[in-house]
Amino acid sequence: MDQKDGVIFLKEEARQNRRISDDVQELSVTDEALPVEKFDHLYLLNTVLRETFDAINRVSVTLDVETAYPYLEVSEDRKSVRWTPTRRNLPDTRKRFTHWECVLGSEGFTSGRHYWEVEVTGIRFWSLGVAAESVKRKGWHSLSPETGLWIIGRDGDVLHRDYDVFGPPSPESRLAAGPIPGKVGVYLSYESGTVSFYNAETKSHLHTFTGNKFTGKLYPLFGTWDRNQWLRICSGSAPGL
Repeated sequence: MDQKDGVIFLKEEARQNRRISDDVQELSVTDEALPVEKFDHLYLLNTVLRETFDAINRVSVTLDVETAYPYLEVSEDRKSVRWTPTRRNLPDTRKRFTHWECVLGSEGFTSGRHYWEVEVTGIRFWSLGVAAESVKRKGWHSLSPETGLWIIGRDGDVLHRDYDVFGPPSPESRLAAGPIPGKVGVYLSYESGTVSFYNAETKSHLHTFTGNKFTGKLYPLFGTWDRNQWLRICSGSAPGL
């Protein structure tokens, strides 16, 4: 998504039962784009989200095979990835992840607003989000904003916002109960310091990382450890409603 993309206004979830503050301004379309408004707090406005999805353009994301974990197979068009039981004999360069089943997108972002969708239907173990270029790629470490990772994932029947690779998601990291999405939308707003996730099928909000001050390049991230199930980056125009 470039500078003329749709805007997503965020609102607090119903569980907190708070009203949107008076300083929220009406949406207006100028130069065929919805301008980004700045607020002290970012909340999901589900009704506005539905109305603005038509105005959102997706970025075309392809996978960087040089970053792929050795047990991951990347498709020829670099739009899909799956876990395989056979370790490939690949050069252990500084870019490659060697202890975590993931792969990065080829293009990184240092500004702007960007949106992409990923098909995860039938995959019980996956992770999606954004990684800093400086993220550690060798050895074990926790997966969190503190380590340069803004991700959510599925571990069986649990959705979580981050976790420690040594064990299952902690209760504190679990997302609110709801239907497991078959397609996930990822939205990066670099200047606003936010990474948001949506159930792209229902146009509903899953989670938002806020309060970040991004520096350096950020890359789309894709992880899977479900044998022979393809995780696929979607392409085309924005979803219809």
